[in-house]
Amino acid sequence: MPAKTSDATRAMRLSLAVGFLMLVLKAGAYALTGSAAILGDAAESVVHVAAVMFATFSLGLQHKPADHDHPYGHSKIAFFSAGIEGALIVIAALFIIYESVRRWLLHLPPAHLDEGLALTALTIVINAALGAYLLRTGRRDGSLILESNGKHVLTDVWTSLGALLGLGLVVLTGWHGWDPLCGLIMAANIIWTGCGLMRQSVGGLMDTADPALNAALEAALQRECDRRGVQFHALRHRNAGEKHFVEVHLLFRDDIMLRDAHRTATEIEHAVQSSVTSPVLITTHLECQGDHDELHSDGEASEPKRT
Repeated sequence: MPAKTSDATRAMRLSLAVGFLMLVLKAGAYALTGSAAILGDAAESVVHVAAVMFATFSLGLQHKPADHDHPYGHSKIAFFSAGIEGALIVIAALFIIYESVRRWLLHLPPAHLDEGLALTALTIVINAALGAYLLRTGRRDGSLILESNGKHVLTDVWTSLGALLGLGLVVLTGWHGWDPLCGLIMAANIIWTGCGLMRQSVGGLMDTADPALNAALEAALQRECDRRGVQFHALRHRNAGEKHFVEVHLLFRDDIMLRDAHRTATEIEHAVQSSVTSPVLITTHLECQGDHDELHSDGEASEPKRT
């Protein structure tokens, strides 16, 4: 098993184990306090465990080799995973809103605040460490699944902080309304995070272009083509989760031998791949400058980049 795959699998298993632990701690805190904020926090943990279980499945499928039915591999599952995780976060937030409003209208006060504060503080420390680890590992390995899971864990930290703040204000002021109010504020924050994950998911599934990567690819292609007296055009790229698939047309002088053109194209591919930070797989289409316009008179191909 590759090192990156092993690290990602280990990180996801750790996330799942910690998720179950957080669920037990938060359920205990709610049983003690009856706090709306803590109940919302516990509900978010239920969603988190479900999301991590799907993310673990997605991570295994992501690294499955390409086959006859999926010639480009299975790494796009990362975008499904991010979208489902974002949707589950939003569902948890809606439940928090419902419960906060219900407890506010019924004037239900929290109890056993000291024990609830201690358990909530413990979950914050554990989740903050886990979330930072998942984000760092996901960004290092280029894993959207791990990065999305890390963001979800950090939203759990924010919900716990909101619960802690709500209970703390109840203790300090004696006004029970702080508890559901903080629950509503937490819900708004995690809705923002959930919607961000869903936007990222839709963008990946719809092959939304990455402007930063496009600029880096154009600069690298221009540099490498200028060195070899070659032109390029029709640059396209799509994010497949673990890597970006890149296509580009290269225009050579008419008298060049196919062997030499292919060697030059391969050199350009390797140079561009090593000059961009994102993992890319480049496919080049070789053309001759002399009959390019005639062959593409329908306007299908874009104007070549002049050297």
